[in-house]
Amino acid sequence: MSQINANEPSSSTNRSHRRVTRLARAPRAQRWALRARFALLTALLAGSSVALLPACAVVKQGELGVKRRAGKIKPEPLAPGLFAYDPILTDIIKVPVRTVNREVKLSLPSKDGLNINAEISILYRVDPESATSVIGEVGEDYEDVVVLSVFRSAAADTCAKFLAKDMYTAGRKEIEAGIRATMAEQLKPRGFNIEAVLLKSIELPEGLARAIEWKLQADQDAQRMEFTLERERLEAQRKQVEATGIRESQKIISDGLTPLLVRWQAIQAFRELATSPNSKVIITDGETPLVMMPETGTTGATAAQ
Repeated sequence: MSQINANEPSSSTNRSHRRVTRLARAPRAQRWALRARFALLTALLAGSSVALLPACAVVKQGELGVKRRAGKIKPEPLAPGLFAYDPILTDIIKVPVRTVNREVKLSLPSKDGLNINAEISILYRVDPESATSVIGEVGEDYEDVVVLSVFRSAAADTCAKFLAKDMYTAGRKEIEAGIRATMAEQLKPRGFNIEAVLLKSIELPEGLARAIEWKLQADQDAQRMEFTLERERLEAQRKQVEATGIRESQKIISDGLTPLLVRWQAIQAFRELATSPNSKVIITDGETPLVMMPETGTTGATAAQ
């Protein structure tokens, strides 16, 4: 029987030692390649595990969620709330159904061939019942594709009917109403409600703007002068009516005065004076009778001729 030396390594230990020796002797590039493969495999496994987890979406107040699964739009929109979905095959598109204010700066043509720089606000909202059809037929960028395209066309067509000075003065309301009517006619069937179009600012060519300001100032001065003249005319009429009234009143009084009435009024005046405790000297024409105080039997006034 052969004896086994306890200090002599076994065959399996020798094989492991040889493999470690070969790995240690392998080129550095090969070691880096092995490490890269291991890191890639780890990343793939981690990504796969994360992809299998469901995602969550929050639909806020004033929004509706449109679910798109494998490229197909679900007909029923999602009300505000929290929703879980498969991020690989499904995504949730949030559509605002509240009023949106979009401000646009653009150059508009006028009837007299001028280009007018304007800033216009569009107030619109998506019809809640049409949210899914809007996303299905137009897409997520419906504002640029449909709303703004129709707006630019409507604004150009409407402003081309007005002179530049009218855009700056009295024609603003008509321009706003015309743009809104054209947009509503084209966008209402597609699920958009146009609430208002507001012409915020108009920038005319410098010379034209100065001429319009001068004309407006002249019109204001003319209106102010017309108001002053009208006021003076009414004041003259008032004075004329007042003078006529005074003249008529005096005529009525003079026609009604008779010698007996004058004498009677004089007697009444003397009687009132006689009741006064103060001493008085009354100069008359000698024909006015003296008034006697019935309580004392004396005259209430001394008449001097």
